[in-house]
Amino acid sequence: MKLKIRKYPDPVLSQKAAKIKDPLNKEVQELIENMTETLHANKNGVGLAAPQVGVSVRLCIIELEDIRYILINPKITAKSRQKEVCDEGCLSFPGEFYPVSRYSEVQVRYTDEKGQPAKVKTQGLLARAMQHEIDHLDGILFISKTKKLQKILNR
Repeated sequence: MKLKIRKYPDPVLSQKAAKIKDPLNKEVQELIENMTETLHANKNGVGLAAPQVGVSVRLCIIELEDIRYILINPKITAKSRQKEVCDEGCLSFPGEFYPVSRYSEVQVRYTDEKGQPAKVKTQGLLARAMQHEIDHLDGILFISKTKKLQKILNR
């Protein structure tokens, strides 16, 4: 079932999401399916965090180059010293893109959709997407990382 994507300034986007206790719970598994369908329906999106569909739990999905990452309770455990600035968008801010500085490489530990512990070390767009989606789980919006923040908030 396709879910409605929450748009800024919906308050759920600014809340820290709750940890998922049982990744195999029926509701969590249904949320994964529904979020995947929602992401596919939004062709411009690379990732989607549960708060973006109004569910404040630590779950996000990223699809890049036909590889799907389902991250439950993800945590960045290592990051490079080097950062890169690139234009970034967000499904909760349709049509808006702003330059954001992110670490060029990150390592993320998480639980997968089968309840198994996993980790990935990544760089480039995937690293950027993981940082963006994990920020959503902490109630951090990409606009807070750009120098154009005041322009956005004063609209």
